[in-house]
This record gives sequence, C-alpha cells and structure tokens, in this order.
Amino acid sequence: MSEFDQVPLTADDFVNNPEPRCACLLLLDTSGSMNGAPISELNAGLKTLAEELRGDSLAMKRVEVGIVTFGPVRIESEFLSAGQFVPPELTASGDTPMGAAITKGLELLEERKKTYKANGLLYYRPWVFLITDGAPTDGWNAAASAVHEGEAAKKFGLLPIRMTPPLA
Repeated sequence: MSEFDQVPLTADDFVNNPEPRCACLLLLDTSGSMNGAPISELNAGLKTLAEELRGDSLAMKRVEVGIVTFGPVRIESEFLSAGQFVPPELTASGDTPMGAAITKGLELLEERKKTYKANGLLYYRPWVFLITDGAPTDGWNAAASAVHEGEAAKKFGLLPIRMTPPLA
C-alpha cells in the first residue's frame, strides 16, 4: 500500500482523533460537455484543494472529503480525512444526471453523519459543493426539493458553482 492509497476511516480513526468533523461533499459534473479545458480545470482544482487541506493542521484533523461524480453517477470517493484524500483524475463522458447525483450524494452525507453520531463525534454543518457546466438531463425536481428542505433544516449548506467558458 502506498502513501497515496485511499482508505476509508474506521472507528479507530475516531478514537485517535476526537476532533469535531466537517464533511465536505463534492458533487462533480463529469459529463461529456466537461471534456477538454473544463475537466482539466476541475482536476487542477481538486489537486489544489488537497494541497490546501494538507497545509492546514486544523483541516487535517477535521475535514473529510467525499466525491460523487455524474456522467454517469458514481461514488468516486467515500469520505476520507484531508490527509488521506488523493484527488482522482476525472474524465468526461455521458449525460448530466445531476438530480440522481444530488440524491446519491445526500444519502452518502446522511450515512456519514450517522457514523459520526454512532461514534460520539460532534460535527459542523456539512458543506456540499455542486460544480457543473450545464443543466441536468434527468429528473431533478425531487433532488431540488431535498436540497431546499435540507438547507432549511440546516442539515448542510450547498454551494453551487457553474463553470462557464472564459470571456473572449
């Protein structure tokens, strides 16, 4: 096993590090429209995120990163501590099933919060970053309702980011 292998956190990790956690869920568009510069920029951004997290001693103890990609929907990475997070090299293909990705991501996030509670860990309101360049190609209404309800109940904060082509 190399230093860059990603290993999901276990109960032992919670005993050794009882710091409150902040789950950071990344919902990332990897559909065909992201091909070229957009997917390259997204990959570069993930590398920068990993570097910045590793450079912050408090973030190393508290932040956990999970990734769900869409185009198709896939759990790219279960929640990992900042120190264990190695950014994947994403490729672009397929449609933009954003609604299904949001639903899958929120399920993953709820499971993580249950794990925190089961292990007696406090946690901050999770962050959800949705990064896309376009509109969903699937049914998204239920996912939008879940986001509105979750934010209103302070279950998480969602930060949508729309990638746009550079201005000429």
